[in-house]
Amino acid sequence: MPSYKAPLRDYRFLLHEVLDIDQYAALPGFAEAPADIANAILEEAAKFAEDVLQPLNQVGDAQGCTLENGTVTTPDGFKQAYDMLVEGGWPALVAAPEWGGQGLPLVLGTVFNEIVSAANMAFGMYPGLSHGAYSALLNHGSDELKKIYLPKLVTGEWTGTMNLTEPHCGTDLGLMRTKAVPQSDGSFKITGQKIFISAGDHDLADNIIHLVLARIEGASDGIKGVSLFVVPKFLVKDDGGLGPSNGVSTGALEEKMGIHGNATCVLNYDEAVGWLVGKEHKGMRAMFTMMNEARLGVGLQGLSQSEVAYQNAVTYARDRLQGRSLTGPKAPDKAADPIIVHPDIRRILMTAKAFNEGGRAFLLWTALWGDLLHKSPDAQTRQTGEDMMALLTPVVKGYLTDKGFANAVEAQQVYGGHGYIDEWGMGQFVRDARISMIYEGANGIQALDLVGRKLAQNGGRAVTAFYAQVDGLLKDVEGIPELEAFHKGLGSAHADLEQATAWFMENALENFDHAGAGSTDYLHLFGLTGLAFMWTKIAQTAHGKLAAGDGDEGFYETKLATGEYFMARLCPETSLHLARIRTGADLVMKLDAEAF
Repeated sequence: MPSYKAPLRDYRFLLHEVLDIDQYAALPGFAEAPADIANAILEEAAKFAEDVLQPLNQVGDAQGCTLENGTVTTPDGFKQAYDMLVEGGWPALVAAPEWGGQGLPLVLGTVFNEIVSAANMAFGMYPGLSHGAYSALLNHGSDELKKIYLPKLVTGEWTGTMNLTEPHCGTDLGLMRTKAVPQSDGSFKITGQKIFISAGDHDLADNIIHLVLARIEGASDGIKGVSLFVVPKFLVKDDGGLGPSNGVSTGALEEKMGIHGNATCVLNYDEAVGWLVGKEHKGMRAMFTMMNEARLGVGLQGLSQSEVAYQNAVTYARDRLQGRSLTGPKAPDKAADPIIVHPDIRRILMTAKAFNEGGRAFLLWTALWGDLLHKSPDAQTRQTGEDMMALLTPVVKGYLTDKGFANAVEAQQVYGGHGYIDEWGMGQFVRDARISMIYEGANGIQALDLVGRKLAQNGGRAVTAFYAQVDGLLKDVEGIPELEAFHKGLGSAHADLEQATAWFMENALENFDHAGAGSTDYLHLFGLTGLAFMWTKIAQTAHGKLAAGDGDEGFYETKLATGEYFMARLCPETSLHLARIRTGADLVMKLDAEAF
């Protein structure tokens, strides 16, 4: 049976030592989460995830959801677990206090979400999507809509969804056919079909609040004619109680490769009553509030499955006896050595460990910029936060999910044949991780967004701000002998990233295919540089603690050794990505379509 333990020591290290979130104690939300409170919250989250959610992970995978007579039922135990989630106040963790939330920092909520996702990714999607709906309404909804929907979305009594995809269109939302017909009372009648709707229907909450993209009758074609609507499963009466069912029904449950415990629905809208969110024909502006938040959450999912797969692979590698060490027996009293003595097993485990810890730091650093964007009193800091969130969201989503899936596959490999047997649970981690590379914008789209939009946005202001962060850290660690490997590795990665960016600036405008052909390599180059940056910050902190004789010596030494592995074994891949980018599009596009 697989298991999971939340890496609480790593969270404490990142939050309070590397990121030093306590320096923001004067900001809203941070003031309510000093170190002792934040740590206590995460300890309780770990208990809930480990004791309640993780044991349901294989249950959800085996049972899946069912649709009978128009009613969707979640796997055994999910309803009880969701009730405990609500009773514990977890959905309100980072929501605004004026709507019943606790108002705690986003960076703390990100840690909570990783814990939940690692324990049970399918379950975590139900409250995760609700927060996206909450954010869209909070930022773009009218006061009336906020009063109706936000309080119960915040408590978790109601859940939310986002409805974009249709059978004939995915990323190209300008092709959508779902229509909205204005009514005399200011509402709209929504008609159409949406597919791949995660948590689209279930038995966990009393009402489900759908955020639906549709085209108002008579609007122009293309993405500029799309608007966003709130469409509840059940209409809400004036007193806040539930009225009759709305014109939305579940046509089918998708049969999926993974995340079986989450209800992925085909939703049919038949003159369902909806209300406009934001301005007419500006639906994508409002929906992007949900999508950007969801994309960070999906990057988190890739990391979470890498972490839980790694943990189980370590346990198996310590226990499984197979062969003898190449340098002589390490367990002479046993018939064979545990496979963790073999260098290739160590390579797999070290690669996953270095990714997990560096990727987690990168994710939390990005989330912290999200907090500063909304809470800092300094205008320049808020602008940098906005730039960082825009620039890094596709990197976090694309890179963490690509590598998270790859690590789950490698962790499965540690088990040999047992990894292919369902009982051990490794196959589920691989299958669940795979969707994270696809939904909320497939990773190829994330790469195009990064190269095609984010680099040049505001005259390259965001990437310049990132460069400044890297340059500042390089200056800080320069000349420290114990950190020489980090200074060298980060400096080399940074130089490769700058050269790749300059190559696009010089060549992509004359042939846009050059950008497309190199976009995925650029995203991975950026991701590696981001992790190199974070590992250098981690090493700087660990070295300082060791020099001061402060804290757990073994923990900090392990951090330095893991970081050195990343710099020596993984970071040099930036040069490979740069070489591929420089080949351009000619060879990629050389064959006629008929030649494939």
